[in-house]
This record gives sequence, structure tokens and C-alpha cells, in this order.
Amino acid sequence: MTTAAAHALSLLAEGGNHDSLNPALTGGGALLALLVLLFITTRFNRDR
Repeated sequence: MTTAAAHALSLLAEGGNHDSLNPALTGGGALLALLVLLFITTRFNRDR
């Protein structure tokens, strides 16, 4: 592996200072998506 590739991979592993990837926003969006899926699953499961 070349030195440039190793440097690029180490920057990627550290996060690379991506301000667009807000952890709170990403986690909140994932939680919202899971709650919507849970709501859909419980509403359409009418076999009981």
C-alpha cells in the first residue's frame, strides 16, 4: 500500500471533519424511521 493511500484511509477512519454528518441528526432520523416502521407494522398486523 502506498503512503498516499494509507494517509487517505487514516483520514477516512478519523472521520475527515465532515460537518454534514451530524451524529444527532443522523441518529434522530434513524429513530424516526424505525418508529414509522414500527407504527406501520403494528397497524397492518391484524391477524390477532
